[in-house]
Amino acid sequence: MEKRSDISGFHELSPKKRLELVKKFADLTNEEAKLLERTGALDGKTADMMIENVIGTTELPFGIATNFLINGKDYLIPMVIEEPSVVAAASYAAKLARPAGGFTATSTDPIMIGQVQLVTVRNPEKAARDIITKKKEIIDYANQIDPCVLVKFGGGLKDIEARVIATPAGKMVIIHLLVDCRDAMGANAVNTLAETLAPMFEDISGGKARLRIISNLADKRLARAKAVWRKDVLEQAFKGQLKGEDIVNGIIEAWAFAFSDPYRATTHNKGIMNGVDAVVIATGNDWRAVEAGAHAYASIRGRYGPLTKYYKDKNGDLVGEIEIPAAIGLVGGVTKTHPVAKVAVKILGVKSAKELSEVIASVGLAQNFAALRALATEGIQKGHMRLHARNIAVMAGAQSKDIEIVAAKIVEEKKIRVDRAKEILEEIQRNKK
Repeated sequence: MEKRSDISGFHELSPKKRLELVKKFADLTNEEAKLLERTGALDGKTADMMIENVIGTTELPFGIATNFLINGKDYLIPMVIEEPSVVAAASYAAKLARPAGGFTATSTDPIMIGQVQLVTVRNPEKAARDIITKKKEIIDYANQIDPCVLVKFGGGLKDIEARVIATPAGKMVIIHLLVDCRDAMGANAVNTLAETLAPMFEDISGGKARLRIISNLADKRLARAKAVWRKDVLEQAFKGQLKGEDIVNGIIEAWAFAFSDPYRATTHNKGIMNGVDAVVIATGNDWRAVEAGAHAYASIRGRYGPLTKYYKDKNGDLVGEIEIPAAIGLVGGVTKTHPVAKVAVKILGVKSAKELSEVIASVGLAQNFAALRALATEGIQKGHMRLHARNIAVMAGAQSKDIEIVAAKIVEEKKIRVDRAKEILEEIQRNKK
């Protein structure tokens, strides 16, 4: 029988019925299908309301990074990620920052940008000027009807910008709506406002409004964090095997590499996002939006570069700083519907989206410092592969106490491979007989 993916009415079926069809299509075993049926904190009914065509749920490890002191407040940081060493690295970086006071963080007002694209405008430059001339009138109108329900919380439309861009399809007038989203991420609110105001912009410009949507380059909604890592603390961490000054210099040189080379900068920023995304996912926020905004912001000066910077202070200690767009919310969306996301927010104890963004920036800086410290000293593989070895041992079939024995052996031999792990496991099992 021919397998076809054009299944009429699939979306109208229950998750159980959908799974039955998928099972037949993909020749899943009963055991494989049961894995998809199994749910944890996110029950099937809730999942089916969150997205379309649900057949099950999946899980990722939920870890806690410790030692974080941010603006004088202690935090336990929920992190959802599958990659080994990330949580441990963030925790250790935060521990090394505590003697100098931990992290200081700030953030701008939660301004998101909504874009309205106007095409077929006869005189684009004049239209842009006319829109700006009438922006107070437009802002007053928008906040009076308040389609976003933000004004009563102190938010709403704060400003309007207009510019003319040349495109392969001709000149266009692009309107930017600067919306204070308060504790919301803002996508729905901003999109609604752009849709509401589009007819007014058409009337003023004589053009046609096409796209009316939020921009994920949240360059007016920034979070910043800063930390000092004392050179004597860094030296003590290596038990005197490396000089603190050499460690500081090595990290600065590693950052300078990223500053000057986009190939390195991409991996540099990926390390930052290991920490950022893990917290964003844990709290039910849109990690794709945050990723897109971060990488676009890294290119905003005309070439791709690092989101952090490092330098020495007057004492010769290492100073690290990060600045990152933070399209983060605490109200609406998955943050308020996913049961684990709600627990993650409670663990964090944050009271506003601004505070959450500052925590996320601090974690990103910590993660980046940890990666650069490893790269500039012992190499990234030593700690990472030591943790990864446990996964290899499990893949080889090790259980219980045998996992640590097999992992330790393959690390010692520097043969972190499944085939070698299986050989060691077989030897252990023979000795038990």
